[in-house]
Amino acid sequence: MKHLKNSGLGIVIIITIGFYSCTGLGKMLKKEATVKYSVAPNPLEAHNDSVSVSITVNYPEKYFGKKVLLTVTPQCGTHQFKPVTLLGEKAIGTGSKIYKKTGGSYTYTDKVAYTKDMLDAELKLNAVGVVKKKTKEMPARMIGNGTVITPYLVKYDDKAIFGKDAFVKIVEKKIEGQTHFVISSTTYSPKKDVKGDDMKAAMDFMKAHHANPNMELKGMSVSAYASPDGESEGNTKLAADRFTKTQKDIQAMCKDKKTGYEAATKDEFYQKETIAEDWDGFQSAVSKSSIKDKDLILRVLSTYPDGAKREQEIKNMSATYEELAKDILPQLRRAVVTVNAIQHNRTDARILELARSTADSLSLEEILYAGTLTSDINEKLNFYKASEKMYASDWRTSNNVGGIYLMQNKLQDAKAAFNRAGGASANNPIIMNNQAIVMRWEGDRKSAKAQLDMSKSAGPEVMYNLGIIAIQDGVYADAVSNFGGSASFNAALAKVLSGDLDGAVSTIDKSSEKEDALSYYLKAVIAARKGNKEGVVSNLKTAIGKDPSLKQQAKTDVEFLKSREEIDFKSTVN
Repeated sequence: MKHLKNSGLGIVIIITIGFYSCTGLGKMLKKEATVKYSVAPNPLEAHNDSVSVSITVNYPEKYFGKKVLLTVTPQCGTHQFKPVTLLGEKAIGTGSKIYKKTGGSYTYTDKVAYTKDMLDAELKLNAVGVVKKKTKEMPARMIGNGTVITPYLVKYDDKAIFGKDAFVKIVEKKIEGQTHFVISSTTYSPKKDVKGDDMKAAMDFMKAHHANPNMELKGMSVSAYASPDGESEGNTKLAADRFTKTQKDIQAMCKDKKTGYEAATKDEFYQKETIAEDWDGFQSAVSKSSIKDKDLILRVLSTYPDGAKREQEIKNMSATYEELAKDILPQLRRAVVTVNAIQHNRTDARILELARSTADSLSLEEILYAGTLTSDINEKLNFYKASEKMYASDWRTSNNVGGIYLMQNKLQDAKAAFNRAGGASANNPIIMNNQAIVMRWEGDRKSAKAQLDMSKSAGPEVMYNLGIIAIQDGVYADAVSNFGGSASFNAALAKVLSGDLDGAVSTIDKSSEKEDALSYYLKAVIAARKGNKEGVVSNLKTAIGKDPSLKQQAKTDVEFLKSREEIDFKSTVN
């Protein structure tokens, strides 16, 4: 393809010898070099699937024939832009006037859909001149080049979001029991000692966990309390004595058991806590009660931080205090016993083994977790299909099946799976993000963007996907913003398209894709835009070495138009 060496565009009419000079066209041809013109951009550029052109022509004085009617149609490849008509001052017709004496200018603009034949093509002018009844189709004249299509380098690496499992390897478990005491004593209240029902449940819990190889007992905490009535010093000793009493009685009871309680006979199994004046427990119990003067009592607690003053003020309410002494204070003379254990769930190796052999033996969380334990997408798909078969009502199963289908480029299968997931969980932003990917891949960017805008709470993946759409829509500043700090090829491409060439190089170098063939190709584009011939050659060599198909792409890429005269693609880039 020829390369236009002089800048700009002239609406040029080349008139053959046979066309009579008296029409005025012959004189225009002779003085064509005096016409000043420009084209922007040159080469043409594709943005948002469209190609725009602006052509400005400046005609000098005494140039344009008075009776000339000129219809000009720019063309790139096989695609024609809209025609324009220019008229001499005495020509009859509809169009822009150009006067012979003063000359004049005309600016032409148009936008057309990009087609592949516009890629490595000449921008030409096709013209038809008319004077009276004489019509002549003029020879086409090359005026520029087409078309830079760098936005089409965008990668289809939309971020699907998978439903996360809730599997945990270690589960904390505990059970609580209580003993209660007579006022100012370590004597148990009737039916509230270590042999009561809740303490029996705690002991049974300890035995069951001891017998389970996946369980591990972690000790027993005993928190002993004294109610707020009584002197502080005496309550401190009383709380400590109640701890000792409870611990010794539990140890004695455990020694009488045959198996499962050995750990509880040792002092180090116990964690001690004593509360001399349980004002927090008192406040909580009063708040939950129906005592008549409840609000007054709570106001006293908030007004007086000193325990002795609180106690005195409350005792001054004699009738109320009697009710407290009967219904509230006995609850606070207690020891709270908590048995702590942890449950070790199945190991990764075991879960993976079962997922491969008998997936129906796994829980929902385990089978979803199994999908994270393998890098084989076919195996992932098998696990997620098994989860969907067993737990179809949980949206994560169908959603994750769809996510794998996207990875396999099975668009319709992915679409169906995401629709099933949406049926199980309507308006779920994660599912909506994934459905938006399908919409974009099907060519409906407008609907995809609308859906993504409603799905931003799903995670940063949504903004990345919006960044891809912004590149395709030609809104490059928005694309850069949407990608944020993402170090990816697409983020670098957005920066190239927005004019931040140095930022693009930095982003590529930080990305996990920096050694990809396309990343080196983009660096060659950057070098070409900077006028760095050495950078073009070295980066194209690396890119083509990694992906030979890029050689043909480079030959027709208008980004390297200037390099075509400087680089021997046959010998230098191979």
